[in-house]
Amino acid sequence: MNSDAVPERLAVIGGTGLQALAGFETDSEHPLQTPFGEPSGPIREGLLAGRRCLFLARHGVPHRIAPHRINYRANLWALRELGADAVLGVNAVGGINPAMPTGRLVIPDQVVDYTWGREHSFYDGVSYASESARGELTPLEHIDFTEPYDAGLRRGLAAAARGLGLDVASGGTYAATQGPRLESAAEVRRLAQDGCDLVGMTGMPEAALAAELGLPYASLCIVVNAAAGLGDEAITLESMREVLERGSAQVANLLKAWLEA
Repeated sequence: MNSDAVPERLAVIGGTGLQALAGFETDSEHPLQTPFGEPSGPIREGLLAGRRCLFLARHGVPHRIAPHRINYRANLWALRELGADAVLGVNAVGGINPAMPTGRLVIPDQVVDYTWGREHSFYDGVSYASESARGELTPLEHIDFTEPYDAGLRRGLAAAARGLGLDVASGGTYAATQGPRLESAAEVRRLAQDGCDLVGMTGMPEAALAAELGLPYASLCIVVNAAAGLGDEAITLESMREVLERGSAQVANLLKAWLEA
């Protein structure tokens, strides 16, 4: 994509705390089967700010699928089959960089993948015919992943955030860890030494799979806690939920402002 055009049919993948999107008017649901199995749940279709959108809860409804058990391939394949022309992943993360404190929204521009054992690619030696006649994936292709997040989507989100006066950081490196446990303090020190600013569990392989399908992809992160060893208080689910409630409302307002642009 790499332009500032607003997507005609945006797909939003909601993370922890975002199982629904305020202002999203659902008019249909799509329970799909893909060559890679079932997505995390039925994909909701409807209108957001007057534009046709798709919404998928990454962890299912209720929140039940652990990060390393998510069928990322089925999720991205299904969204493409339903006509998505861009994907926005919303992620709850821990903050490593002091400039990204609890409660701040971040639009990262880079990622480091520390996950293992996940299905990281569609290119597994088999060609899968697309139901919408979009062609087949070749047995093997090495995608360029220099810029994992689409520049145009990132610029559009950042501009909408500025228009709303939201405290959003544009740029930063997302560390994708295996989960579902949180990291140790020593692991966070290592991530910081590697140049990572944020840590989460669902950023990969989602971004790479979108790239393989030719879908422009961006991530919008909600910093829900200071990463292990960097805060004064213990990390609790209750404190995360409080931040997620506020952050989810900001995400919904940001998306509406962006789509109305």
